[in-house]
Amino acid sequence: MVKMNKVIIKNGQVLLAEPFMMDPNFRRSVILVCDNHEEGTMGFILNKPLNMNVEELIAEFPEFESEVYFGGPVATDTIHYIHNVGNLLEESIELGRGVYWGGDFDKLKFLIHSKLILPGNIRFFVGYSGWSPGQLKEELDFGSWVVADMHANYLFKTKPKRLWKQVMSNKGNNFEVIAEMPDSLSWN
Repeated sequence: MVKMNKVIIKNGQVLLAEPFMMDPNFRRSVILVCDNHEEGTMGFILNKPLNMNVEELIAEFPEFESEVYFGGPVATDTIHYIHNVGNLLEESIELGRGVYWGGDFDKLKFLIHSKLILPGNIRFFVGYSGWSPGQLKEELDFGSWVVADMHANYLFKTKPKRLWKQVMSNKGNNFEVIAEMPDSLSWN
């Protein structure tokens, strides 16, 4: 846990891109923070589907119709997963109630093959989002990100296209107004 200005970023929280962020990697992104410490921060963008299934990317993977998401621009030759079956999948890291990261990959394939893990239980990511020491603090100080609490429904129940708006709105007060801002503004 690292203190950022007056904000303490914890594993299992989400970062919401401010509404005017122009970086195409992060525009209207919701990022689940998975590993935050003095050496840096990493997480996965939850709302950028890639329109492909995981079995298309991994050789010898059981037939499994689970869409893959763009986790971020770092190490795009890697695949990661967030799920809600932590008790079944050894070596998982609990990020919050009903949200787990990683776990034994061979056991994952067995559980999928045995139909003990279904597409609604897991989400796969290509690459991740990462910040070097102090970088996220600078971006938070600049106002690039809004910090929110994570809820398992964000990952497993909310449609990706609605996720940014939903999480922003759930913060209440002024954030409800920000959530209603159109994705692109044109000035006349």
